[in-house]
Amino acid sequence: MLVATWNINSIRARVDRATAFLERTGVDVLALQETKCKDEQFPAAAFESLGYEVAHVGHSQWNGVAIVSRVGIADVEVGFPDMPTWGDPPAAEARAIGATCGGVRVWSLYIPNGREIGDPHFTYKLDWLARLRDAASGWLAADPAAQVALVGDWNVAPLDSDVWDPAFFAGRTHVTPAEREAFAGIAEAGYTEVSRVHLPAEHTYTYWDYQQLRFPKNMGMRIDLTYASPALAERVTGVTIERNERKGKTPSDHVPVVLEIEAR
Repeated sequence: MLVATWNINSIRARVDRATAFLERTGVDVLALQETKCKDEQFPAAAFESLGYEVAHVGHSQWNGVAIVSRVGIADVEVGFPDMPTWGDPPAAEARAIGATCGGVRVWSLYIPNGREIGDPHFTYKLDWLARLRDAASGWLAADPAAQVALVGDWNVAPLDSDVWDPAFFAGRTHVTPAEREAFAGIAEAGYTEVSRVHLPAEHTYTYWDYQQLRFPKNMGMRIDLTYASPALAERVTGVTIERNERKGKTPSDHVPVVLEIEAR
C-alpha cells in the first residue's frame, strides 16, 4: 500500500495536479493539507471518479485538511482529543483529520506556522504539538500494536541539515530549540519518523518558497514529515519524495512524500 502526504496549497487550484499524481503513482491514500476551502467547495467528484473516497474538513480559505483513499475510509475523526483552539472566539481550526484506510489509522496534520518567535501563534504551535504528543501517546497506550501514521506539514525543520542555510534561519521560527523539542516529543511517545530512516540525511527537501528562484537553487526545507507507530514502522519498506511535483505549471510550494507499506 502507498500512503502519501502533500501540502497542496489550494486544492481547487491544483486538483488536476493531485488527480494526475494519483493516476501516475497509484498512491492508495493521500493526506492533503492547506486545501484552503470549505467542505462544500472541495472538488470531491474529481477523486470519486477515480475510485477514491474523500474525508475533508475546511472552514474558510485558510487551512483545511483531507484524506483521499481507494482502500476505504472508516471512523473519520475531525481533530484529536484536547486539540488547542485559536481565534476570538476560540475555535478548533481545520488542521487535523484522521481515518482508518486499509487497516492504517492515517492522520493528515497541518501544524500551525508559529509566525514569529514571541507571537501568540508561536505559543499556540508549541501547545498544539504538545497536545498531539499526548493524544498520540494515548493511542499507543490503548493499543501498542496500533497501525498509526502521523503525516503532514509539520512546519518544523528538526535538524540543521533540513534547511538550505541554518544561518539564514537564525532567530526565525521552524528551527528553534523549543519547536524541535516539541517535534521530538512525538518520537518520545514511541513513534518513528520513517522518512528519516529511508532517505538521505542532507539536502532532502520537501518545500521551496516561490520567491527568489529558491527551487532552481535548491534552497529548500524539509518540513513535510512522516511519523509511524512501532507496528507500522516495521512495515514501511521505503519512502520517496516526489520532487518533480515542484516543477511545471502552477505547482504547490510543497511536494508529496510517499510511504511504501508492505501487506500484512
